[in-house]
Amino acid sequence: MRQTLRIFFLGGYFSYRALFNWQSPRFYVPTMLGGPAFQVLFFAYLGRFSHVRDDAFYVVGNAVQVSGMSGVFGVAITVGGERWTQTLAPLLATPANRMALFLGRALPHIVNGFIVSAFGFAIGRLLLDFHPAPGTIPELALVVLLSTTTCTAFGLVVGALGLRWRDVFTIANPAYFLMLLFCGVNIPLSALPKWMQVVGSGMPLTHGIAAARRVAHGASLSSVDGLLGKEALIGLCYFAVGYILLRVFEAEGRRRATLELV
Repeated sequence: MRQTLRIFFLGGYFSYRALFNWQSPRFYVPTMLGGPAFQVLFFAYLGRFSHVRDDAFYVVGNAVQVSGMSGVFGVAITVGGERWTQTLAPLLATPANRMALFLGRALPHIVNGFIVSAFGFAIGRLLLDFHPAPGTIPELALVVLLSTTTCTAFGLVVGALGLRWRDVFTIANPAYFLMLLFCGVNIPLSALPKWMQVVGSGMPLTHGIAAARRVAHGASLSSVDGLLGKEALIGLCYFAVGYILLRVFEAEGRRRATLELV
């Protein structure tokens, strides 16, 4: 048990540090903070001048969705990028617990995604007409943390598919931006065509964004427990699918000798 926890926490920590071995950490600010900040501002001003929704609608939707910068791209690079850096075969040659090995790599991105999302909310609070009551902030933080975890689970699936495709960004790029369309980030889910509502209801962040909007307007956590339950269930499903895909592609890569094919 102690060894498994060590792999989970230390393995995740060092894999996250390794992301910055091939580029300078100064890229973190424009990539993980600058991009999301401008996304929040762009859609808020677009909604303001089109007189469709108020600033709070767009701030909450985009501030939660930008956690995907870490949850989707970060996990995809961490997991799928193991093959690109030629470290996948040595990693899978170890007898380490696979669940601790891969889920531990997702943990730092949950924390990072929460920070990115919190920064998006801060931008909305400082520069836009978004002023939630101070008493709602702790509950809003819990909703965002759950949503970020679910998004990271989705990123684990994307990273697993990156073991099958030669370029993980082939999957990560459309996966991230499709969330803008299907998850009710800038367009209410009820305004989308029926088939898009069905797809969106099974994607990460959809129910979390809906819950966050209600909480930001003063609703209690107990009043959105149904939405939070759906979000948690979707996250567990994505974690399970991601883990299964990782094991399947590991076995297939061993059989075909394609673990390091790039």
